[in-house]
Amino acid sequence: MKSALRPNRPAFTLIELLVVIAIISVLIGLLVPAVQKVREAAARTQCRNNLKQIGLALHNYHDVYKVFPPGYTSNVNPADNSDLGPGWGWATHILDFIEQNNLKTRIRIDLDIGDPLNAPVRTTSIAIYLCPSDMPPPSFTAAGTNVDVASSSYAACFGQPEITDDPSKGDGIFYRNSKVRIAMILDGTSNTLMVGERSSNLASVTWTGSVTGAYVPARPGGPFGNEGAPVLILGHTGDPAEGHTPNNPINHVDDFWSRHVSGVNFLFADGSVHNIDAGINPYVWSALGTRAGGEPVSFAD
Repeated sequence: MKSALRPNRPAFTLIELLVVIAIISVLIGLLVPAVQKVREAAARTQCRNNLKQIGLALHNYHDVYKVFPPGYTSNVNPADNSDLGPGWGWATHILDFIEQNNLKTRIRIDLDIGDPLNAPVRTTSIAIYLCPSDMPPPSFTAAGTNVDVASSSYAACFGQPEITDDPSKGDGIFYRNSKVRIAMILDGTSNTLMVGERSSNLASVTWTGSVTGAYVPARPGGPFGNEGAPVLILGHTGDPAEGHTPNNPINHVDDFWSRHVSGVNFLFADGSVHNIDAGINPYVWSALGTRAGGEPVSFAD
């Protein structure tokens, strides 16, 4: 019995296979950066939306209480001007206005952030306080304490001065026990910062507040020292002569920083959100931090 002859089947040569692999590699190499750009654009947009929602909440708070929330609330030791707690910050005070009323009602705001009764709430992650481009841990232990708190990506603007020197002396909108009204923003709401990004690759930030007894560790290898606990929730624009503009390589932990390649997103007092990078004029940047500095500058993208 004769067996049927099998027809010859064409096959890839080694050279053809290598060419195909090379073409696929090139296509992947072209595709990956495009996907990354689209992903970053989406994250940047979400970050801007977070800040817009925060701005709306801050203004709704102002409508109800006729002032913006305090940078943080604390009793003060008259002997050395140190904080005695409770420490709850601006982002805690607006929880009712970002659809987090259930969480707000669980907080014993009369007790210190570090009180054991507040342990379950102070480690709760809140999506609106997290930039998608940032990658902080869900919570962290505030340096100098054993208190775990939830991470955030946003700090409110204290103004120009050093925060740790005297947390009550901010010339921006938010400082210790502040009660700033819109009428007090004499530089104009469109020229005054409210909240900006500080991503976790610069320093840890929390939405809860200034953890009593904590400190913020200095950047390793930098020329600056540790900062006080208010820096967990506040940032400053600094002395223009020092030029600590957003995303500047010389920045310290009390400055503003973002993982976005295009710059740092900021909420202004008029509710608008703008992107600012390290190339901004340092004098304009410093002036944006004050609410009534009288500087003859205006800001536009």
